[in-house]
This record gives sequence, C-alpha cells and structure tokens, in this order.
Amino acid sequence: MTTSRPMRADARRNHERIVTAAREAFTEHGPGAPLDDIARRAEVGPGTLYRHFTGREALIEAVYRADVERLSSRAAELAAELAPLDAVTSWLREQVAYAAHNRGLGAALKAAIDQDSDTYALCKRLMRDAAATVLAPAQSAGVVRDDLEPRDLLLLGHGLAVAAEAAPDSFERLLSVTVAGLRPA
Repeated sequence: MTTSRPMRADARRNHERIVTAAREAFTEHGPGAPLDDIARRAEVGPGTLYRHFTGREALIEAVYRADVERLSSRAAELAAELAPLDAVTSWLREQVAYAAHNRGLGAALKAAIDQDSDTYALCKRLMRDAAATVLAPAQSAGVVRDDLEPRDLLLLGHGLAVAAEAAPDSFERLLSVTVAGLRPA
C-alpha cells in the first residue's frame, strides 16, 4: 500500500505557478498553448513542469479542476454572506463572469477532458453541489420556486453566459428577468 506524502512547500508553489501560467497561456492561445511557454511563464524548467504534470491533458485537467473548485467554493461563501435570493443571483453572475472572462476557454478545456475521467465527474459534482448550496436556502426561505433543481440553475447560468457573449449590454436585464422567473408564482 502506498501512501502519498504531503507536497513540500516549494513543490506546492511550483504546482500553483504552473497552473496559473497554464490558465494564462490557455486563455491567450487555447488548449494548444506551447508547454515550453507555460514553463517559462511559471519560471520553472520543463522538467519541473513534467514532474508535476504528465502532459498537456493532465495540465488542462488541472486548470479546469482549479477553476471549477474556485467557482464552486464561491457558492458556500455567498450562501454564508448574503440573503438567499442575493446568493443565487450573485452566484449566477459569477458563473457568467467566469465564462465571459474565459471566452470559450472553459468549453475548450471541457472538450479536451475525457468525459469518463475522474476530473470530469468531480467537476460535474462540484458544480451541482454548488448550485444546491445556493438554491436550497432560497427554496427554504420561499424566495425561489420549489420545483427548481440544481441542474436548472446551471443550465440558466450557461444560457445567460451565451446571451452575455452575444449581447453583453443586455446581461443585467437578462439576469433580472431570469431571477424574476425563479421566484414562486
């Protein structure tokens, strides 16, 4: 039985720098960004990059996973800080902001990940759990419809992101209309 040792502080810093550099490079050049460029941006050698990531696919998965983990953790923060309907609204806004900031990168990264992979399954679960985290309190407070499911909130966020990309000036109005539609009849 092998036990994994905790990552040393310098190795953890290198790992984080590589993921950050990869996110930047993927945003600029797509998932095909040169790995040497990513290593250079992270200020590590190619050997260090390959010690942390077996190849491009592993790096793409790490970026996607980190982004989804960050977005999903925001749901708990918003649910703790805001009134239930405000938490739902803010989380939808952050979903759309993430998608807009990445301008298609999220879709490209998602497409590059094997849909049978552990990362894909984890990210799907994290996002559904995050949606449930903001949705359940809003339903308990009676400020959103009882028949909504976490998946509905994710689909609405996706739809808003597509609409915001096509017509950025109408986003706030569309978000307002969407939130009004979430309320009980």
